[in-house]
Amino acid sequence: MNSIPHALLYCCMVISMSSAQELTPSPATPLLEPAPAPQLPPSPDEPDPALVPDETGPAPEGAENAPVVGEMTEHLHNSIKLGLAYLSSQQVENGSFGRGRFADHVGITSLAAIAFMSDGHLPGRGTYGEHVTRALDFILQHATETGLIAAETSHGPMYGHGFATLFLGEIYGMTDRDARVRTALEKAVELIVRTQNDEGGWRYQPVPSDADISVTICEVMALRSARNAGIKVPESTINRAIEYVKHCQNADGGFRYMARDGASAWPRTAAGLASLFYSGIHGGTAIEQGLDYLEKTAMPGRKGVRQSHYYYGQYYAVQAMYMAGGSRWERWWLGVRRDLLDRQSTNGGWLDHHVGGAYASSMALIVLQMPKRYLPIFQR
Repeated sequence: MNSIPHALLYCCMVISMSSAQELTPSPATPLLEPAPAPQLPPSPDEPDPALVPDETGPAPEGAENAPVVGEMTEHLHNSIKLGLAYLSSQQVENGSFGRGRFADHVGITSLAAIAFMSDGHLPGRGTYGEHVTRALDFILQHATETGLIAAETSHGPMYGHGFATLFLGEIYGMTDRDARVRTALEKAVELIVRTQNDEGGWRYQPVPSDADISVTICEVMALRSARNAGIKVPESTINRAIEYVKHCQNADGGFRYMARDGASAWPRTAAGLASLFYSGIHGGTAIEQGLDYLEKTAMPGRKGVRQSHYYYGQYYAVQAMYMAGGSRWERWWLGVRRDLLDRQSTNGGWLDHHVGGAYASSMALIVLQMPKRYLPIFQR
């Protein structure tokens, strides 16, 4: 098997586009501001509360306080129910998700747990709470003294490390403060901080050498989640990440894979925009040009949209549009919802032919449950 670094879909799941591929954007200033203490969602075993538009009008900060009319439909609820059941069947005995060359993968395992958490399932809570608990145990078992979270089979472990750190940040922020989780989370954050390279980004290995936008967004989201949960994140780390992402934007508004010259592509543009939003940049030329590029090149339902790294791209694109809010969110959400429902298999799952069903289903379920607004990472 080729090393995970070579395949934008690999360790981070679908992500690493080999030697010349993928993602980033934007302006400076704001930093990660701690979000309000998250409220536990209603039990997933109870009916979901109706989502209604905010009568005061769209919130300027994005879609978190301005739902689109009809965001959640009965068809969507049924699809999610089937998808979660399928995903639960993919967990193996040791608590991990992922098979074949992606067995024992901390990144895929973390994404699967986040998919369950997106429906309100937490350790000791909800139908799939036990699945989240087992996934958490697997991640903690692979949290090393150095701070790196990686299983034996990991190649280019910073992808998986970023997703695992994100998972720990979300679980720590949504549950009773488990000391084991805090310790692993603090060490994981420290490793991210000390492995940032001179450009301000990160790459496949936990050393401050090269950088690309796909690994960088993994680490930025992880830092944002940890910051939300009360873990210290140096301001300078975020400022340097912002500068790196800005240097990856092309004149057409899209983002290239690395700071040096390269072509724009919509999956890495989605990741670049998400990097900027999670770093505290919510407006400006770089954001607007990047959003325009996404809509022009990858609007769900439009013919001719590049399909490689589809689930990876939509995972970040829907987050970028959600944070942009307004008409951008509405257009993208209605399109991606229809597209993902059409792609669902009869067994309830989604399939990526390279990485597998657990990965694709986790990504699809996180996207489709965005309007539930349960996860702290999706709140400013």
